[in-house]
Amino acid sequence: MSTVAAFYGGKSILITGATGFLGKVLMEKLFRTSPDLKVIYILVRPKAGQTLQQRVFQILDSKLFEKVKEVCPNVHEKIRAIYADLNQNDFAISKEDMQELLSCTNIIFHCAATVRFDDTLRHAVQLNVTATRQLLLMASQMPKLEAFIHISTAYSNCNLKHIDEVIYPCPVEPKKIIDSLEWLDDAIIDEITPKLIRDWPNIYTYTKALGEMVVQQESRNLSIAIIRPSIVGATWQEPFPGWVDNINGPNGIIIATGKGFLRAIKATPMAVADVIPVDTVVNLMLAVGWYTAVHRPKSTLVYHITSGNMNPCNWHKMGVQVLATFEKIPFERPFRRPNANFTSNSFTSQYWNAVSHRAPAIIYDCYLRLTGRKPRMTKLMNRLLRTVSMLEYFINRSWEWSTYNTEMLMSELSPEDQRVFNFDVRQLNWLEYIENYVLGVKKYLLKEDMAGIPEAKQRLKRLRNIHYLFNTALFLIAWRLLIARSQMARNVWFFIVSFCYKFLSYFRASSTLKV
Repeated sequence: MSTVAAFYGGKSILITGATGFLGKVLMEKLFRTSPDLKVIYILVRPKAGQTLQQRVFQILDSKLFEKVKEVCPNVHEKIRAIYADLNQNDFAISKEDMQELLSCTNIIFHCAATVRFDDTLRHAVQLNVTATRQLLLMASQMPKLEAFIHISTAYSNCNLKHIDEVIYPCPVEPKKIIDSLEWLDDAIIDEITPKLIRDWPNIYTYTKALGEMVVQQESRNLSIAIIRPSIVGATWQEPFPGWVDNINGPNGIIIATGKGFLRAIKATPMAVADVIPVDTVVNLMLAVGWYTAVHRPKSTLVYHITSGNMNPCNWHKMGVQVLATFEKIPFERPFRRPNANFTSNSFTSQYWNAVSHRAPAIIYDCYLRLTGRKPRMTKLMNRLLRTVSMLEYFINRSWEWSTYNTEMLMSELSPEDQRVFNFDVRQLNWLEYIENYVLGVKKYLLKEDMAGIPEAKQRLKRLRNIHYLFNTALFLIAWRLLIARSQMARNVWFFIVSFCYKFLSYFRASSTLKV
């Protein structure tokens, strides 16, 4: 019997960010391993034309929850959706709902955050800092609360090379920033943002660092832990390999490459691609929730869940495997033949961006205009290149994260818990994982029919032949123009032709003598 799974039995659990990628996988694992839990509270905003209950059914309708419905048929009755808006200081939760949360909650998993790298400072501080502070205030009023688990990011201190499992101070106190944003206008905020974030690469990582400081300062007498995952990717094992439902991080790059939109990436090929499967992160979260509630550590423990230290995979290896998978499992209707080059040369990268990316998009938009359709490819390509440029900081560097607390927790688990809540990334087979990852993007994100693979392979073969013919024709035209304008090029050409003719004549004469 799993001790961790038994711990969550009969518990009332509050999850923020439950409608996000990580939150969904967390709920699935909780219901599948602890079907007798009491209730999961989720904070959601209704979409236009959808009630809160309809949003719950929409989440449960996913393939992700198929196994859950077998072990917990009444799963929809155990999800209590509460209207909330984290953009407002009081979350806009009704008095009745707030009273229920305060009196019943046993465990909090705070997953909600804005992950946009180019978000405004005001909005990012509200979601990643102020909302965390408000939730901690709520937690301090919960008499039955046993543990508060805050999900941060391994890149919250990416301005450092080596990162320990400690909370690092920020140059400016979070409270001062929160107070300042209440009266500063947007123009002034935009002007001072670069000075505030200093050597952090973007607003997301900076505000997550501020959020950790808030957790430390506002913890009071709560039992709190912080989990820092690196780049969260598709599922590794549970509930099945390759599940993914968003275009963040590597997912967008896989789609863009598979469709032939992305041809070159400015990257350091040997830099570590610190991707961590989402189910591995969830397993650690649940183990940390148990350990924090039962053992009640005297201080706030930080847990790193990364792959680079124990089982590294570099960007080159990952890229090669992604392209190899495209050969076996091509995407439908690719714009061009999937191909991507890693280069650390900025001039080469800019050249490829201009020629290999934008030029075909412009040509395709001209074709759309001629056929009376709305041009869209150039806009899509510009958006893609902007996203890739924001990722360049992370695909050109490697970090070292200590994992003492994570390894300590692993040793505290029983053999059964280590099996059920496995977060040992050393067991991960990267080639198998990446293939399942690409397959998952195709099946679950793009909703492409696997029956169409033979046709897609034929289309890919035609695109490859067109690509080779185009490059050959381009080379011949360029060489012909060069010969026409340069005496040196003509001399080289005549030398090559003469050498080939003499070699063939010698080979023919040698064959005749042997006979």
